[in-house]
Amino acid sequence: MKRKDIGQEPIEDARLLGTPRMLLLAFQHLFAMFGATVLVPTLTGLSVSATLLFAGIGTLIFHLLSRGIVPAFLGSSFAFLAGYFAIAPNGEPELLPYACFGVAVSGLMYAIIAAVFKVSGTKKVMRYFPPIVTGPIIIAIGLSLSGSAITNCKTNPWIAIVAIVLVVVCNIWGRGMIKIIPILIGVFGSYLVAALTNNVDFSGIADAAWIGLPFKMESTVFSIFANKPDVGLLITAAVTIVPLSIATMVEHIGDMCAISSTCGKNFLETPGLHRTLLGDGIATTLAALFGAPANTTYGENTGVLALSKVYDPRVIRITAVIAILLSFCPKFSALIKAMPAATIGGVSLVLYGMIAAVGVRNVVENKVDFTNSRNVIIAALILVTSIGISYTGNLVIPVGSFNITLGGLAVASIVGIALNAILPGKDYEFGRDLQGDTSVNFKV
Repeated sequence: MKRKDIGQEPIEDARLLGTPRMLLLAFQHLFAMFGATVLVPTLTGLSVSATLLFAGIGTLIFHLLSRGIVPAFLGSSFAFLAGYFAIAPNGEPELLPYACFGVAVSGLMYAIIAAVFKVSGTKKVMRYFPPIVTGPIIIAIGLSLSGSAITNCKTNPWIAIVAIVLVVVCNIWGRGMIKIIPILIGVFGSYLVAALTNNVDFSGIADAAWIGLPFKMESTVFSIFANKPDVGLLITAAVTIVPLSIATMVEHIGDMCAISSTCGKNFLETPGLHRTLLGDGIATTLAALFGAPANTTYGENTGVLALSKVYDPRVIRITAVIAILLSFCPKFSALIKAMPAATIGGVSLVLYGMIAAVGVRNVVENKVDFTNSRNVIIAALILVTSIGISYTGNLVIPVGSFNITLGGLAVASIVGIALNAILPGKDYEFGRDLQGDTSVNFKV
């Protein structure tokens, strides 16, 4: 390839660009994933440092298991937010490890489904998770989170409005990199306005060390078993959170299709969907065990691939290493933790609304027939049970000497999957409509 062609045609080997430009591209990928990745621990109370550490490690694991050929970065998943809030509604430090246990089990579910994909094929598995199930569940996820967004916005409505306006403007009118990082711009812009108007407490930043370990053992899942664990809460966390992995697995398939389309290679065949899903699942389990959020392949970084036309996975691996290095700076983490609640509320208000809209999109783009009574019944029971239980209180099931508590989303997921399996008239076939199959994408 001639030097003049670089930047005009897709580049498979980033070494053609030279080391300085490779590093610049790596920082561009870091910039793209950063806002969304650190927002999840900020919302849930998990460690920002641990999040960056295991986003980097998870990405490297994913590349190892997918034979190092898929240029994907793994950042924090938004789909599990409802699960964290169900177990630790206020980010209680003693409850978060239990929520992380549920996420770790979800990651293992990825591995099981990956094995089934390998043996039975994607079509046979996905017929049990059609859009009439996944769509309403995703709608319920977004709606169930809305209350916390409003609560945060009320702490300072004007700061929240700045965040909302910036995210919307970047999404609608942004071009190039601006359109790829609306969350980061919304957070940074609102944070800056809050700082200039004396609405930020920076005392924690001054007290934080420059170098330190990214996580504490008391925040990991292992801490649960150091003393006598609450078995009922462990089961509750698993039953509550594992069903949410249905939505993230569908999202993973869409992301793999998007990356394949961007790079002009069929990554669903080579290295195979079973390998990429396994990589995503193992990365999620490892992250959760050490107190970090679930991982997922990031559409923001796919946008950078399309923008730069450099598809070499080594650039992504450099990004992963930079994220790992940043995780060892507690002062950097403290800067994120100082973010005003109103900033978080403004950004999450848009985010949660868009999650619900993704569920609507999943139903619409798959042309779900609501003149069919079967589909109406499944959607109705998913929505009513999820929202109704969320408002009236969790369902408590006594089992021996302990209780299992099920939230609305857990009950709705179980009901939806069971009804779809039992009722006659299944008509969804994965692979028949690419637009519909890839319509689940939780990115803002």
